[in-house]
Order: sequence, then structure tokens, then C-alpha cells
Amino acid sequence: MYKRAEYQLITERMKEPRRFIQVVMGARQIGKSTVVKQVLKDLDMPYQFFSADNVPATNSAWISDCWAAVRSLKESKGWGSVILVIDEIQKIANWSEVVKKEWDDDTFHDRDIKVLILGSSRVLLEKGLSESLAGRFEEIRMSHWNYQEMKECFGFSLDQYMFYGGYPGAATLIGDEDRFSQYIQSAIIEATINKDILMDTPISKPALLRQTFELGAAYSGELLSLNKMLGSLQDAGNTVTLAGYINLLDESGLLCGLQKFSVAMARRRASIPKLQVYNNALKMVYSPLTFEQAILNRKAWGRIFESGIGAYLVSQAFVYRFEVYYWRERDDEVDFVLRKKGSVVAIEVKSNAEKRTDGLDKFRKLFNPQAAFIVGDGGISAEDFLSMDVRKLF
Repeated sequence: MYKRAEYQLITERMKEPRRFIQVVMGARQIGKSTVVKQVLKDLDMPYQFFSADNVPATNSAWISDCWAAVRSLKESKGWGSVILVIDEIQKIANWSEVVKKEWDDDTFHDRDIKVLILGSSRVLLEKGLSESLAGRFEEIRMSHWNYQEMKECFGFSLDQYMFYGGYPGAATLIGDEDRFSQYIQSAIIEATINKDILMDTPISKPALLRQTFELGAAYSGELLSLNKMLGSLQDAGNTVTLAGYINLLDESGLLCGLQKFSVAMARRRASIPKLQVYNNALKMVYSPLTFEQAILNRKAWGRIFESGIGAYLVSQAFVYRFEVYYWRERDDEVDFVLRKKGSVVAIEVKSNAEKRTDGLDKFRKLFNPQAAFIVGDGGISAEDFLSMDVRKLF
């Protein structure tokens, strides 16, 4: 079975002496549970795996019950060390306080119980981690599958990756586009909205949240003002509501709104967002075009191509903690601007010879970036760029 890079990292962390709670976080259906199960299977160490997926949110005692079961097994079987894994832990109310209590109790009594926590709602995980578990945990962030992984594991071509995205569960369904779309909508979009957002956040207009996502995904890779979105949505309320919904969708790994790059923070916040999905499959389920039609449609493919590069960048940004913006001044624009600790990188995506790249030259003069280059026609090939270690750009 294919092993992602995180397999090695989690294995190394589990072999270390008990020091921190390990938290594996990332969007739904990207293989978090699978990679952890691969590690557990290959490690010569006893473990217990629990999932909170169908546990009532109010039942915080369930976590203590899991811990008690592991302690009992450890004692009765004479295990020196044991791994406790809890999947989808963010579903349980006040989970972090219970975990803190049990972890500290093990520390006090010198019990060698290593803890691995998994979750798909990063806002709920990070809230709990910062509130109760400061100094007790390390994050292992997992992204959507990249082109290299989809190529090695499923034989995807670059065009297939751009169109169908990087969900491993959907990779075998691309021969039947209706079935592919149903999987993306039910297993990913609906599951994320229903289980990761609506269950935990009071939303006054759930239908509007879904419409916001559908419109945003369809326009991925394009600028779309919140006021323009209001005009396209029924019962839309106001721009503050929409901005809040986009933020929730971002925290769940579905869709984000990139801000315009500017030295001034206020100007960034006031800018028109550039909508961007985290995985191009989320855009393509709302497209009327088939894979064959999209490749032949030069204009449509340009948008798909740009959104695909953007999806890769925002996914990498989540894992490696850098920021992604766009830049535009009148007719000049740069598709993506990356920033990390003062280092700035400008990237223009060009899928055909017609697209102008004057914006990149202007951006160089204004901001003096560490690197500025084209991905696609006349620059680094998309295949080479998607195989790069993005961290080396900074």
C-alpha cells in the first residue's frame, strides 16, 4: 500500500520517548486515519484505536473511558509502553480539557502511554490545543494529495490531476464522472459541511453556507467581490455573513478567499477576495464540462489550470505555514504571492501564450521579491513546479 511522507514522520515520533501528544490534522478524506493505521501495523508496539465519529458530542466521559481501558490493558498485559489513538476527537465537547486531565495524570504516575489524536476540523482542534494543551502537543499537518503522489499511486497524468484533483478515494472513479461527482459531493462536501461545520457552529442560514461554497468553488481562481456574490445568492444577508462563511469553509479545508498583497494590513483586509478551493475536484463537480470538453476549451482550461496551481499552493501553505495572496493594480496582476517571515515569492500562472505577464515585472520593481517566475508557458513547467519542495522557494 502507498505510504505518504507523513508515515515516516509519525513513525519516528512514536518511537521517541513519551514527550508530547501528537496531533494529526487535515481535511476530510485525505488519508489521515489510513497513514496512522499503516504506522500502527508496522510498529512493534501495542496500541488501541478509538473513533469519536458516532459518539454524542456531549459525552466527554467517553474520552476518559478510552483512557481507562488502555490503562487497564497496559497493567493486565504487562505492556511497558502503549499507544492510544483517538480519531475525530474534535467532535466531543470540551475534549481538550479531558485530554489534559488524563495526560497529566499519566505524567504524574509515570505511565508510558503515548497519545495520537486525529481530527478534520482544524479550527476546533487548534482552539482546544491553544486553550488547554499549550506546551503538551506537536502538530503533524497533512495536506491534500499532490500531483506527485497521485501520479505514483494512481498513474494520474498532469491534466487528470488538474481536472480531478487529489482525493485518493475518488481516484478510481474518474472513468465514471457521475459517480466521481457523487462521491465528492456526499463523502467530502456534505460530510464536511454537516459534520465539521454545522454540528459545531451556530449557523443561521445553512442553505446560504452551501450556496456560498458552490458559488465560490465554481469561481475558484477568480476575483469575486462579496457584493457581487450577494447579488448571486438568495436570502444572502450581508457581506459580513458571507465573509464569516468563507472563513468557516477555509478552516474546514474546502475553500478560502485570498487577500490582495499589500504592505498595509488594512488594505489587505479591505480587498476583493480571490476565491480558491483546496482541491480542484471541489471546483470541477460544479462544472458543466467533461474532462475531454475542458481540455479542448482553451479559456475554461486556463481557469482550471490556474485553480489547480492555487489549490496546490494553499494546501502546502497549511502544512508549511506560509501565507498566500494575489496582487493586482489596474491592469497588472500576479496570480499568487507567497510570504513567509518577510520573504516574498511572486508566481504568475500561464496556461497559454496569450496571457500577458507585465504584472510580474511591475511587481518586481515595487516589492523586490526573493523570487518571481512563471509557471506554465514560457516558464517552469507545471509538472516540475508541482514536484518542487515549496519550502525551498523562501
